[in-house]
Amino acid sequence: MTKDTQRRVTAEFIGTFWLTFGGCGAAVLAAAFPDLGIGFVGVSLAFGLTVLTMAYAVGHISGGHFNPAVTIGLWSAGRCANHHVGPYLAAQVLGAVVAAGLLYLIASGQAGWVPGGFASNGYGDLSPGKYSLAACFTAEVVLTFFFVFIIIGTTSKGAAVGFAGIPIGFALVLIHLISIPITNTSVNPARSTGPALFAGAEYVGQLWLFWAAPLLGAAMGGILGRWMYEPADVVETEVVETPQAPQT
Repeated sequence: MTKDTQRRVTAEFIGTFWLTFGGCGAAVLAAAFPDLGIGFVGVSLAFGLTVLTMAYAVGHISGGHFNPAVTIGLWSAGRCANHHVGPYLAAQVLGAVVAAGLLYLIASGQAGWVPGGFASNGYGDLSPGKYSLAACFTAEVVLTFFFVFIIIGTTSKGAAVGFAGIPIGFALVLIHLISIPITNTSVNPARSTGPALFAGAEYVGQLWLFWAAPLLGAAMGGILGRWMYEPADVVETEVVETPQAPQT
């Protein structure tokens, strides 16, 4: 593994760790606090802020994916090299699992603490609002599609330079405001995997949806983004280069 790849993988590990520790930590610790609970609005902001802060901290090193769905979406958009996909996915899942483990260690230090769902995602009986499998699958596909589409659009040629982290972070806030009652919000298979491993077998058994739906939505967003945000110089070439009349 080259030094560049090592730095990229480390950045993805750190970024996904922070997303899981910060976002799920807000749900497990702060939102559940009896008198000062921040509610699902606060948890939504926490997830958005983790992405926003890490986008500026390490985004310039790895691209700031912090999410297997984003990696697959950007790969399908031609924005991620083939040889980065595997190492990125491994680093992201590992970062989420380590973060969830440390969060569990901290949370269990409170007398009488019960893990419950431990900020995991679920459908049916494990959905916060008891939404059906079909409803949860649809929500995760649609929301991940738009998340990836926003990422591609705000980082494309012609977009405001240096500000992409802000709309991306706020997009994740909005996504959580919509879907916490539905699935407890995934749009990120790594974020789903880490907490599920500590929440119990029933949550692990539902992980398939929180891999399949986000990856499908991300691939769709990447394909559309690849078509819509074609480089300006290519578009101009296609317009300008018209057939020349034969010389006589």
